[in-house]
Amino acid sequence: MTYTLHRGDCLEVLATLPDCSVDAIVTDPPAGIAFMGKAWDRDKGGKTEWVQWMQSVAAQCLRVIKPGGHALVWAIPRTSHWTGDAWEEAGWQVREKIYHVFGSGFPKSLDVSKQLDRMAGAEREVVGPKVYAGGHIQNHSGDGGQPYSGGYSQCKTGGTTMDTAPATPEAKQWAGWGTALKPAAEEWWLFRRPLEGTVAANVLKHGTGAINVDGCRVPTGDESPKGSGNRLGIGNAYQMKDYVSTNGGNETSSLGRWPANFTHDGSDEVTELLGDAARFFYSPKASKADRDEGCEGMEARQTHERKPDGKSTFERSNRVPTSNHHPTVKPVDLMTYLCRLITPPGGTILDPFTGSGSTGKAAILEDFKFIGIEREAEYIEIARARIDAAIKFRSEFLF
Repeated sequence: MTYTLHRGDCLEVLATLPDCSVDAIVTDPPAGIAFMGKAWDRDKGGKTEWVQWMQSVAAQCLRVIKPGGHALVWAIPRTSHWTGDAWEEAGWQVREKIYHVFGSGFPKSLDVSKQLDRMAGAEREVVGPKVYAGGHIQNHSGDGGQPYSGGYSQCKTGGTTMDTAPATPEAKQWAGWGTALKPAAEEWWLFRRPLEGTVAANVLKHGTGAINVDGCRVPTGDESPKGSGNRLGIGNAYQMKDYVSTNGGNETSSLGRWPANFTHDGSDEVTELLGDAARFFYSPKASKADRDEGCEGMEARQTHERKPDGKSTFERSNRVPTSNHHPTVKPVDLMTYLCRLITPPGGTILDPFTGSGSTGKAAILEDFKFIGIEREAEYIEIARARIDAAIKFRSEFLF
């Protein structure tokens, strides 16, 4: 069978898998911040408890992967150190971090001025529609707009985001102060199970221990899209070359540029900052088509939960309902790139936190076997539908 999905707690399911039975792990675990109020993303009671739990997961993953096998584990900057501590204490070697930078992050910042007025019971005056960069006025049908700036905070009236002015002296004093930066980066920890002997000996014995440099090179100029994460590049047919770069990793063989520990989403914000951003692998965030592929006919839902009073737990409550309502869907192009980077040809990828199946979808498109584990019933069928759609796509594309 091409893939197996297990419904259940990852620790319980991992305990049933044989030793040294998978070649790679690519996973997007909970971050421990109760994102969007989701119970599965809680911190288990605090940092110590969360790290102990994740260390138990990492230890089971270490047992089931072959010697020299790599794991790519997603994290956010806020709790990334928890992830690194847990996996390293479980026995994994830290090899690298891959940073994925994007321009579409939305700040979840408390407006200190507004909070002070609320504490004082003061009503704020609505001063007009909120005007964002470029002069546009945001309404409910948009994508949530940009964060507030200056001395005003926002409310919504008749579908339009409005500015309100500070009312109390304290609110005026702290106007423009918040609690968070705009998120623009995620991290992927690259871990490796310790080798048996040298890299060469480990590769010969287990097929693991090295990363697929040529298969993940970034194309330059008018080269073909192989190594770029584009679906035209599916198929892990590259072999390791017996050489290394002699000019800081900038050599560009006929296959393209050497893969870096930096990826991005190709947004204007990132490319304007980097200039020649095409020298790095890039993949936009998951589109609606990517999210919902295979889920046609399923009930469309919001990605956020609501409190008993009907208020959203997430400020961007104007998102369009989607069949794949998982809140942290990863783009398939990025996931195919990551799967290809660390998995030997024909290998098996494990994802103990499958979610809506992005890793499984990518694994199938890259002609790998896949084992997924997911606890939440609302996501397991979404994952199955997306992976089945990837199988269909691959069969129609190749045969």
